[in-house]
Amino acid sequence: MDVRMTDQENSEIRARPFWRYAIFTIPIILGIGFLMGQLSNSGYGNDWFDALRKPDAMPPGWMFGAAWSLLYILLGIAIALILSAPSQRGRGLAIGLFTTQMLLNYSWSPVFFGMHRASEALVIIVTMLALSIATIFVFRTISRPAAWLMLPYLAWLGFASFLNYEIVRLNP
Repeated sequence: MDVRMTDQENSEIRARPFWRYAIFTIPIILGIGFLMGQLSNSGYGNDWFDALRKPDAMPPGWMFGAAWSLLYILLGIAIALILSAPSQRGRGLAIGLFTTQMLLNYSWSPVFFGMHRASEALVIIVTMLALSIATIFVFRTISRPAAWLMLPYLAWLGFASFLNYEIVRLNP
């Protein structure tokens, strides 16, 4: 019995359809994000947050839930594309960078809303922003669509960093 695989079989194992990963990555990323928001009482309705002075550019509360839901879906698709890509140089780094910035993402709400530490949350979000830029560059070498899918997230992180900074500035 010959157990060697053909080149086509090897190729199929190395490049599985991204949806096989996406059916896990999207709900996991969305679910953890939702859970962290709920556990930290994030957003309007949090007495501490409601009492803060906010910048004029602060969007209405519903926009945050809608934006983060969409962004988490895009991130789930992006990492699924990376996970399904054939093994190649930089893939481990891409997954590591993505995971690290996601862990920071999930820590932001508990630090900001739960612990009421806006300055520390600003450090977290700026670090997240830098790691996300690095992630995009590494993703680009593996899957250009995955890199493109991270751009709306990067834009939102930039805006959220500005809001976080302004809250720190307005509430010394």
